[in-house]
Amino acid sequence: MSTPTAGANGSQAKDPKNFGATFAPGFNLNINANRSTSGVPAQQGGNGPARAEHLLPAPEFTSPAQVRNYCNSLRAAAVTLSIEVAMGAEILKGVLAAVPDPEGRTFGSRVRAAKVARKLNKAADGLRDAAKNAAAAYSTFQQEYEEEINRVRHRARRPQQPPMNWAQQ
Repeated sequence: MSTPTAGANGSQAKDPKNFGATFAPGFNLNINANRSTSGVPAQQGGNGPARAEHLLPAPEFTSPAQVRNYCNSLRAAAVTLSIEVAMGAEILKGVLAAVPDPEGRTFGSRVRAAKVARKLNKAADGLRDAAKNAAAAYSTFQQEYEEEINRVRHRARRPQQPPMNWAQQ
């Protein structure tokens, strides 16, 4: 009776030399960002990935509400993408670490995988910074145009009704 080769029954994971065996499960994150300023849901054709024009509303800045909506949409998209890219970097790192080092160096495959994943982590950090800057942009807009916003906000208020005086009968 012949014994199975290493790996045929998962025995390579039990081998003490293979202490750093990495398991990278398949993981999918689907994001449906159907936003629109017109009240009509954004049209997304097919089952393909979301395209960039569906992540953000049209850059129409004719009111403070549209500025707020654009900045909030950008912030939300950037946060979501930064999380997804960081996750992708970790998964890629795990997959690439399983590729044997051509020179046979100890931990060589992990070092090479970390170098590749580091660039994706920088991309995730950039997206996180984009989210922070989008929030800061709206905050700065509010500070710089506070006078104009308050002027319009004051006019838009309903006139206050005098309170009911129950003592007067």
